[in-house]
Amino acid sequence: MAQWTAADIPDQSGRTIVVTGANSGLGAVVATELARAGAKVIVACRDTAKGQAAADAMPGETDVRPLDLADLTSVRAFAAGLPAIDVLINNAGVMAIPLGRTAEGFELQIGTNHLGHFALTGLVLDRVVDRVVTVSSGAHRMGRIDLADLNWERRRYQRWPAYGQSKLANLLFTYELQRRLDAAGSSRRAFAAHPGYAATNLQSHTASFQDRVMAVTNRIVAQSAAMGALPTLYAATQPGLPGGSFLGPDGFLEQRGYPKIVRSNGRSYDRTTAGGLWDLSEALTGVTYPVD
Repeated sequence: MAQWTAADIPDQSGRTIVVTGANSGLGAVVATELARAGAKVIVACRDTAKGQAAADAMPGETDVRPLDLADLTSVRAFAAGLPAIDVLINNAGVMAIPLGRTAEGFELQIGTNHLGHFALTGLVLDRVVDRVVTVSSGAHRMGRIDLADLNWERRRYQRWPAYGQSKLANLLFTYELQRRLDAAGSSRRAFAAHPGYAATNLQSHTASFQDRVMAVTNRIVAQSAAMGALPTLYAATQPGLPGGSFLGPDGFLEQRGYPKIVRSNGRSYDRTTAGGLWDLSEALTGVTYPVD
């Protein structure tokens, strides 16, 4: 896996891949490279005008479709129109934003980053042929899952702990999904990936002085979005990866570098929390998985 790059993506001809949030940032890079490798890429995004502009710059075949992960009505409509696909890449996300609520009243970060993708995956899983890839973050290490107050209705809202909770939820979801696929005898696989510290527009929506700070660190410290996309691309395309693998950069503290299998923190492997989060996610979204 040493120094694997997008040039090493196997031929994706004949494969259909969904990328959420593919109109900008890491998602746009992932979608572009998959299209370049021959896949038909479904560009799933809230703003289809921006999505079409991004798709027009991509090589190969693309299909822009509306998807707002902060609105389960939109998630259900998107899922209802989806054909069989080879890979679902749960990439879209928000980071460290002020307190907001989804259409269903979920805290916006857990609602978008986890619950929206949880619902989407469950609704389309019977049409996924190969694998599901969910993009987490090294920030999962600051996360704690509060099953009694997942949506920050009783606690004082804190943007970074809320982000960490959502990214930890991505990992708990991935590992639990793989366990359930295994128990059902399915050959499908679930993977997680994280980009390290990559310079994208994700860092410009905190609506605080932190936007200016991160703009500077993006220029000085961060690796490019093209490098940050590599773990997701590797997870999405490589044969022979063990189900439940977590991919991240191989450099110091996993902040930059080429993709490799990494380990997440101990809380992400807690099966009791994973089961509780799964049950709560089903109850909140109304989506029950076909592998249950």
